[in-house]
Amino acid sequence: MALNFSASVDDVFVNLSLQTVVDLPTSGETVLHFCEAVRKKFPLMTSFYRREEMPEGESGPAKGAGFVLEGDRDQGTYQWLEISGNQMTAGWFNPDDLETVFQMHSWLLDRSTYFLGVTGIDIESVEILIGFNLEYRGNRDQVVAAALLDGSPLGALLQESLGPTIECEPNIVMALDEDCCMQGRLYLATRNNSYQVRTGRYSPDPISVYYAVRNFPRMGQVMDVARDFPRQCRTCEDMVRRVVVPGVVRPIATAIAAQ
Repeated sequence: MALNFSASVDDVFVNLSLQTVVDLPTSGETVLHFCEAVRKKFPLMTSFYRREEMPEGESGPAKGAGFVLEGDRDQGTYQWLEISGNQMTAGWFNPDDLETVFQMHSWLLDRSTYFLGVTGIDIESVEILIGFNLEYRGNRDQVVAAALLDGSPLGALLQESLGPTIECEPNIVMALDEDCCMQGRLYLATRNNSYQVRTGRYSPDPISVYYAVRNFPRMGQVMDVARDFPRQCRTCEDMVRRVVVPGVVRPIATAIAAQ
């Protein structure tokens, strides 16, 4: 199904995250075989490189080196895959439609069994995420607060402020089934800080809106990705179309246009 979000946002991206209990194999031969299979299936993914280990403290805990296969970022739309530690992540930046992206992610999950040895018993979680970037060079937190909180009980709190809003990044997690094994999460990133607000020197970073559906193994059951992942994708798309875009993304876009 076509995205039809271009009037509201600057970028759309759809990401996959597979978290495992045991670290994924990172031997050159295994990773190369997998990436070569991916490249044959998705021929625009031609750039293969190793991301070096990130030192502890540079951006949170230390992260192991990862292998990345991706397309040409300069094209404005590209696919990417990364294998690092106990996770396989992948995404499609500015795709034409969601169904093609979901098919790509399903293909990667299926092939991770054959090439990386991932089985249901080893899966810690599987997540599908749809995200949006909205560009604004100014107080992005103020825009989010005006778009989402004006007229609400929380908005009354902001009226007591003696200055501008410094941080407004809602983060909501909700259960999507009775046993809380499938969870939906809405969260925003504004990338402001008090220095930018105080000086008026704002970075060109966008406001990002994310909605993710994460699935965990059920008690006493082995994760069945082939059965559960299509439902995750449908649930994520449905929530984004019915709730996130009209209730979060478009109000922010309208608030930006009003500045």
